[in-house]
Amino acid sequence: MALDNFSRAQGFAALSSLILWGIGAQAEPRHAISMYGVPALADDYTHLPYANPEAPLGGDIVLGNTGGFDSLNPFVLKGTKPWQLGFFTHETLMGRSWNEPFTLYGLLAETVETDEDRTWVEFTLREGTSFSDGSPLTVEDVIFSFDLLGTKGHPRYHNLYKQIDRIEQTGPRKVKFTFNSDNRELALLAGLRPILSKAQWEGREFANAPVQDIPLGSGPYTVTGYESGRYVTLSRNSDYWGVNIPFRQGTHNFDTIKLDFYGDSKVLFEGFKAGEISAVREFNAESWQTQYDFPAIARGDIVKSVIPHQKPSGMTGFVMNTRRAPFDDWRVRDALLHAFNFEYINDTLTGGAQPRITSYFSNSVLGAEEGPAKGRVAELLLPYQDTLPAGTLEGYSLPTSDGSARNRAGIRAAMAQLEAAGYSVTEGTMRRGDGTPVTFDFLIAKGSTEDVAIAELFTRALERLGIKATIETVDDAQYFSRTGEFDFDITPFRRSLSLSPGNEQKFYWGTEAADQPGSRNLMGARNPAIDAMIDAMLGARDSADFVAATRALDRVLTAGRYVIPFWSYTEGRIAHVREMQYPDTLPIYGDGAQWMPELWWWDAE
Repeated sequence: MALDNFSRAQGFAALSSLILWGIGAQAEPRHAISMYGVPALADDYTHLPYANPEAPLGGDIVLGNTGGFDSLNPFVLKGTKPWQLGFFTHETLMGRSWNEPFTLYGLLAETVETDEDRTWVEFTLREGTSFSDGSPLTVEDVIFSFDLLGTKGHPRYHNLYKQIDRIEQTGPRKVKFTFNSDNRELALLAGLRPILSKAQWEGREFANAPVQDIPLGSGPYTVTGYESGRYVTLSRNSDYWGVNIPFRQGTHNFDTIKLDFYGDSKVLFEGFKAGEISAVREFNAESWQTQYDFPAIARGDIVKSVIPHQKPSGMTGFVMNTRRAPFDDWRVRDALLHAFNFEYINDTLTGGAQPRITSYFSNSVLGAEEGPAKGRVAELLLPYQDTLPAGTLEGYSLPTSDGSARNRAGIRAAMAQLEAAGYSVTEGTMRRGDGTPVTFDFLIAKGSTEDVAIAELFTRALERLGIKATIETVDDAQYFSRTGEFDFDITPFRRSLSLSPGNEQKFYWGTEAADQPGSRNLMGARNPAIDAMIDAMLGARDSADFVAATRALDRVLTAGRYVIPFWSYTEGRIAHVREMQYPDTLPIYGDGAQWMPELWWWDAE
């Protein structure tokens, strides 16, 4: 509870402090850019506040992944890739500060300039930027990368590209983007696209390139070895161009990072216990308490570190594909939420130690408030009241059970909703109006043992409703292919959300993304209210409007009953060899895809 209150206070303070400065124009080239105000670090900053500039270089670590991979190109839709790859091999014009809601500091770009309305943005590249093969990184590479990714890259890159009117070289090291839509975030998003080599890809196949065609990057690490499906070795580039820039001080300290692949999480954990892996993240509170008692822990060779954070809960659970019956009916989705006995499942699998996610932005100032919508939130939602899911305006809360295995009240409520939707039980089987049985599948990637365990407990409850649900486990390649084409009924779902939600929300649950292969809108949400709330967020000129729009979006998403939420990850848990060290000062975002291992170092002493 104390952490939750602290998180809300810090999140509000972080947003409000930016607004107090006013939006302001960026009338001249600067070292950084914020969504609403001025960056926290002055132009003479020496390092990020959560980095240790004295961290030593050296050490070799091994991290574990489940599944496999058949591609080393993280920028296209096709194939399964190591998820860490793009973070270490490629760079963007600007880099995020994980201590501010949405502030970018110069990385490949030395400065950034934009007008008051942010209809354009201009970046000046640093002198000496280069790719890992030593070839210079130029404005031509920047322009080429935006064209390539915007047309041949993963669909997540397409939306920004459509909102760019033109890209032009305005000086030897200057590139200017002019936008065709009123969207203040575009100036920042342009700074966050990976830059690729024009010389490598011009005239060559990109979207379907074979695994051996590894994209050339400018990042601190390069791929120096791999065996498809088994391992990837990343080595620190001794000639890395950016070793002396402030943004990189104290980061990327390990000599090598090897990614080993295991069949499932249980085998991976056994590898960690045997000393084959240097660090693991643990997402189950009960496992953290009960499974980390092996000899290396007792000897002090393995250290358990808990990393607090102040970011929104995001959403983790089972997502229902509303493109398919019966999930296109909100009453059926509501019935499944009642049948999902969270309290019992949580107690069985985590010992009840982790609180449930209550909304997409819960645990932050951006989360929907309890009770009826009021004030600015109500004003934003009322024009769309005819399209709002039940409970959006009145206030919606997830069903709760008494914690018993049978969940009688939840099953009764589920049955009532199914009957209201036109279903009935005949001879112990839930049937549609035409008499056909109601059946569906849970699509789960092999190795996702916890998701399988949750699904197994859930299917027992569904049997009591007369619904036969099966669990289908497939390899990573099939899983990503099928979810990318929305070929599933129900599947595990995870969306990490930040204190600075923006254009990515359209890709997550906007109508345009509902039928876009590879989009993150797995639920197939199509609601004009969702689109309008995202537009209101992007058009906000002050923190009050921004917070209200996000809270309104949170209401529509949660009341839409698209996802059956699991537990919230209120802190990060990392078990690691004692030689792996990290700074005492933590970013407000806590652990994340980049914090470990980017900010860590090796101390043999």
